[in-house]
Amino acid sequence: MKGFIKLASYIFHPIWMPLLGALIFFEITPRFFPESVVKAKLLAVSILTIFIPIVFYFLLKNLRLVNNMMLKTAQERRLPLLFFCLVILTVINFILPEQQYIALFYFFSGILYTSMLGLLLVIFKFKVSLHMMGISGVAVFLICLSITYGVNLNYLIAFALFAIGWTATSRLQQKAHSNLELITGTIIGAFPQFILLIGKNIIL
Repeated sequence: MKGFIKLASYIFHPIWMPLLGALIFFEITPRFFPESVVKAKLLAVSILTIFIPIVFYFLLKNLRLVNNMMLKTAQERRLPLLFFCLVILTVINFILPEQQYIALFYFFSGILYTSMLGLLLVIFKFKVSLHMMGISGVAVFLICLSITYGVNLNYLIAFALFAIGWTATSRLQQKAHSNLELITGTIIGAFPQFILLIGKNIIL
């Protein structure tokens, strides 16, 4: 059972969340996008949000600025979060223009604001949960997509909510975070998604 709980920390690692949101969007949206365009966008998102950050992590590891991918201290999280903010800015400005991919554009904008809030907190030595930031943001994005397109995503949303609990349990089991760090991560992951998507009248 402990192994199953621990698995959530890897399955729902925050590095996968931007690509997961993009995959869900292209699967659910009623708008037509040529297959070649979808593949190109997903490849670009994968390279920018997964492969490049992994290379950056190994650079930091070789410089002995981080110890492992879980980034166990607040100080270790500063440079990765700053770098990730720059990566998301690149995605927003060059990969997903607002006019063509409005919901996805604001999903990544939400990720940017969440990452900036996370960076601000770690600067003040508060080790907010990056896992909870990621999975809660995807969960809210799912709910917004379901309302926007009138698609029944109840099972997927239910699994996302289960994943939030599973991930929180995993982080507690590994003594990686306190309850306050997990709750804060959940709030700053979900809130920007909700505010941006409603504020821009995407779901109203």
